[in-house]
Order: sequence, then structure tokens, then C-alpha cells
Amino acid sequence: MKSDTNDILKKNQLSVTGSRTAILELFQKSNGALAHADIEKKSSEQFDRVTIYRTLQVFVEKGIIHTIPTTDNSVLYALCKDNCSQGHHNDNHAHFICDVCDLTYCLEHIAIPAINLPAGFKQTRTDVVMSGICKNCSNK
Repeated sequence: MKSDTNDILKKNQLSVTGSRTAILELFQKSNGALAHADIEKKSSEQFDRVTIYRTLQVFVEKGIIHTIPTTDNSVLYALCKDNCSQGHHNDNHAHFICDVCDLTYCLEHIAIPAINLPAGFKQTRTDVVMSGICKNCSNK
């Protein structure tokens, strides 16, 4: 995984640092989306909050991760697929938050439909977030 992580960073013209490598590896191992606090808790290395925040912002800008809104106005982050690039996120998919385990899933197979806005309105982002019980929790 280390070589994959290094390749992703280099492909995006980013220096390979300990914090970037560790945070990207957390996303690669994650089964769902991560919050800033999850990264603080799950990281084997101790990074200060500012380092984590800056790393997340750079990853979003480069198209490595995308943001997911939540019902409590916090932000979650998830890995982008290969078709995202710097300044161009192609994460036109729905997200699902499990009410039982609190995991957030990207549902890539559910595309967000185009919405016809009134004249004068310009769409910059559309988010679809559903909540309920995920398949893992339903089978328990």
C-alpha cells in the first residue's frame, strides 16, 4: 500500500511526507468516510489538528478526496475515484449514513440526476445524503 500511496501523492505533484502518507493510508484502509476526529483517533502517529486540516484541504483541492455533508453540518471525507482531478470533482453520487454504526458510504452506482434550475441560478454542487440502516447492520 505504501507504493500506491506514494504514487498517488507523486501523481498529484505532492511531496511525500509522513502526515500525507499516514492520512492517505487511513482513507485507503477505511470502509467508509472519515471525519477530522476519526483521523486524529485512528492515526498511529500523532499529528496536530492544523496538520490534519491542511492535509485534508490539499487532498480535496487535488481531487484525492471529496467532502460529504452531514446532518449536523460537520464534514466527512472519502476517497475519490480515478476520474477526479485538481479542481474537478466528479463525485456525482449519493451518500448513505447508517443510523446504527454511523458509517457513511459512497453509493457510486446511484447518480444524482440533473436539476433544471430557474433562470439566473447557477449550480455549483448538489448533495444527496440518505440515512437508514446499512446492509451490515441489517444482517445483525
